[in-house]
Amino acid sequence: MLLLLLVLLLSCSPGYRLQEDSDPDWGDFDLDLEPRRVPRQVKTILLKENKPHIQELSIKTSVISRYAFTAVFCSMLNRHSAAAEAVFQIQIPAAAYVSNFTMIIGGRVYQSEVRPKEKAAKPRNGKAKNRESSDTSSEPEVELFRTTVSIPGRNQAVFLLMYEELLQRRLGSYELVTSLRPLQLVSRLSLDVTIVDHAPIVDLEVLPLRSEKITAKSEAPITTAVTNENNVWKVTFSPNIVQQAQISTSGVLGDFVIRYDVQRDTGIGDIQVLNGHFVHYFAPKDLPVVPKNVVFVIDSSASMLGKKMRQTKDALFTILRDLRPADHFNFISFSNRIKVWQPNALVPATPLNVRDAKKFIYTLIPNGGTNIDGAIQTGSALLRDYLSDPNTGTNSVSLIIFLTDGRPTIGETQSASILGNTRSAVQEKFCIFTIGIGNDVDYRLLERMALENCGMTRRISEEADASAMLKGFYNEIGTPLLSDIRVNYTQNSVGYVTQSLFTNYFNGSEIVVAGKLTDRSAESLHVQVTASNNERLITMETDVPLRRLQAETEKHVKAATAAVDAGAKAVGSGVTQGLGSSLGSVAADFVRRVWGFLSVKEGLRARLRSRSSREREEQTQQATNLSLTFHFLTPLTHMVLDQPRPLTQTSMAPPTPDAASPANELPAADDEPPQKPDGNLGGPVSSLSSRMGKAESGSVRKSITVSKTSADGDPHFVVEFPLSKLTVCFNINGEPGDVLRLVSDHQYSGVTVNGRLIGAPAPPGSHKKQRTYFSSVAVVMDRPRRTYIEVTPTKVILDGRDRIVLPCHATAAVEGDRLSVAVVGGANVTVTVGGNISFVILLHRYKSPSLYQRDHLGFYIGNSAGLSPRCHGLLGQFLHEEVGVAPLPAPGDAGDLNPSAFLKVKERSVPVVRKSRRIYDGKQNVDCWFARNNAEKLIDGRYEDYVTAQLFDTGNTNNA
Repeated sequence: MLLLLLVLLLSCSPGYRLQEDSDPDWGDFDLDLEPRRVPRQVKTILLKENKPHIQELSIKTSVISRYAFTAVFCSMLNRHSAAAEAVFQIQIPAAAYVSNFTMIIGGRVYQSEVRPKEKAAKPRNGKAKNRESSDTSSEPEVELFRTTVSIPGRNQAVFLLMYEELLQRRLGSYELVTSLRPLQLVSRLSLDVTIVDHAPIVDLEVLPLRSEKITAKSEAPITTAVTNENNVWKVTFSPNIVQQAQISTSGVLGDFVIRYDVQRDTGIGDIQVLNGHFVHYFAPKDLPVVPKNVVFVIDSSASMLGKKMRQTKDALFTILRDLRPADHFNFISFSNRIKVWQPNALVPATPLNVRDAKKFIYTLIPNGGTNIDGAIQTGSALLRDYLSDPNTGTNSVSLIIFLTDGRPTIGETQSASILGNTRSAVQEKFCIFTIGIGNDVDYRLLERMALENCGMTRRISEEADASAMLKGFYNEIGTPLLSDIRVNYTQNSVGYVTQSLFTNYFNGSEIVVAGKLTDRSAESLHVQVTASNNERLITMETDVPLRRLQAETEKHVKAATAAVDAGAKAVGSGVTQGLGSSLGSVAADFVRRVWGFLSVKEGLRARLRSRSSREREEQTQQATNLSLTFHFLTPLTHMVLDQPRPLTQTSMAPPTPDAASPANELPAADDEPPQKPDGNLGGPVSSLSSRMGKAESGSVRKSITVSKTSADGDPHFVVEFPLSKLTVCFNINGEPGDVLRLVSDHQYSGVTVNGRLIGAPAPPGSHKKQRTYFSSVAVVMDRPRRTYIEVTPTKVILDGRDRIVLPCHATAAVEGDRLSVAVVGGANVTVTVGGNISFVILLHRYKSPSLYQRDHLGFYIGNSAGLSPRCHGLLGQFLHEEVGVAPLPAPGDAGDLNPSAFLKVKERSVPVVRKSRRIYDGKQNVDCWFARNNAEKLIDGRYEDYVTAQLFDTGNTNNA
């Protein structure tokens, strides 16, 4: 298929047939505009070119649910009669993997094959590390894919490169970065990006071209076009040769950056299913920030003198301003000597402490050597002692941020010993995040140090804006929201699940888990996520319908493929159409490729973290096998070009590969490229039985005991009197917007429950003008501190010292010291206070509500043991009362009520009749004594006495 594609590409390329005239001919350049419109300066540049000219550079990317496939087509022409050396090189994101490379030279096709790298093989020429600085991004790392060939005179060479990557969410958005650095002006340059997602795409923007030069431009590059149709976004960039020269005459345009995010619901996350594989995206929001304990360990050796130290100080000043009052911190500087700003303690981030810390940073003077081991040991001991103090709260995230620009020169200098010492010092109590500045750093040491201690590492090149990158890196990890995250799936339904245990989740990031579905016939998959947030254990779970998700995923893939094909046909180029077809074929299996991509990354991290030769060999073999399966060029594989096959019958001379850079072998990346560690790795299979631990017993799907005492429907009130063995019911005909006091015990147990009414038209023939229902219920707890819980048909808001929002469509739970909230998705919400008070709120939602229907709530009292005898409210006043049935009065004494009986309530006689009520979502009928006229005489006072001004009002003027 690929060979046929290349035949199409080459045959459709306008530059394939060459001019035989040796004089300069503008037809050789195959410009996309008339030569007379090309300025003289640009013509001069073109005519002075001695190397083969790039007639066309076409880059097409298709992003499906954050997984990007990119195809690069490059056509070069040797205009001269003598053979000339051609260099094809392109920068690709460091996290991406090349999955195909093919060349056509002199009518012969060279197809690549991925093979295992021999143990003795060392990278040659080919792929090398490089960097591009950024004024805003904290991730500048790229790989340079490069090969050199010789093109015979008056001949053309075609290169096709494909790579793929999973976009990482950082600081609340995804970035797709495409390098446009052909190193010469290109006759026809085009970039075509299609982005499709199952969730609505939001905040999409194209940034100014990003390069080493910091410019004041804020607009998108010239000729950029952005369109959106049915959540299929298309971005194109096609500057002609004159417009390219206006940006850069050297052909270094910079990085074309597209930034966007997706709209996500609260809850369990997004799951895609396709061809027996699944991918799970989890990025919760509306969570309170967890306080952090952070020790900054900063290199102050002589090599930091000048720009590095200035930029480091500038970044640290900004970071100090961003610390929150609940955070605790300290600073350590190291060279020959190790200096601790606040010995034996971490201090709170008060304005005074922040000011003093700035003074310490300001006085840092670079000198001496680099004692990495001593600095890590000192920082670890400081943080470890702080955490062991009984006065230190347990509800926080602890980490060390370590920055250096060199290799160890003082104290322990052996990497293996430093890593062993670090593991012993950390004791799995906190994480280490490492930053390397410049070209003299032992990046592998920093990467392993971070990997083995649940952190991440970041490189900063010599030319980069270190200050901006340090700030960006800190912003990524400066706002922890969750810790100890476990993602579990139905036992025996999944296999080969990628990492499912994560130490921390930071605001603006995303957790991605993928795996195989071992039971292809299953209708649903049970998903559970447990995590800690500050003082709470959060549990979210739901059953996802696999067949529906499969159909939705197929729909999105078809939309992406159709959009790519439509764009290619609109342009009308054979090259563009061919690239679109090639992308569509691999995108159709994108979920499986996401799983393969993550599995290879995980295997490489495990290999790097291995501590024995046997373990390393096993991890190496697994990662190598996966790389070969998906044709990924990784640190464990290299690409070899097959023997050339003739494309057509031709007398063109065969290519002459450069002897110094063999064209038949393309080495992979450096032996150990930096990965992005996400935390501790799980096993190959994650299931509810094997991985739940303590979380399993805390499942939110518990059976709950609910009394009949309730307010549900229109609203119909039911009061159960267990001691009297009878049930009373009544209606309240309130007005829309009224807030009714249901339970009032704020002076004793500290609990108040209020409900707000919403109106709806009464159906024809009804004796009522309108109906009212509860649209929201608020539970207010005054002790030990004031906490509000608001329940609506769509969400639960827990607002106290901090704020959490839970969706009602997904099963979830939040547990605190005295208060817990459990949501059974689409069914009910249980609020428990102190273990002896519980309320259950039923969720009544309509798929297609009629004019007379409204989504509403039903309120039930589950456990009232903790409510005092003085509790009041429309329901609360009856919890500790007894009633009796009085004999009927003499005829005529009851007026026009015609009661069936009288109830004796608090010395009051209440006329009642027998009725039946349906409760528990209509699942049970209750026979009750019904009191008319808004429960007149049954309740203390009048109905209006129970109407309060605000949903969170407790009736206590000090708290209202």
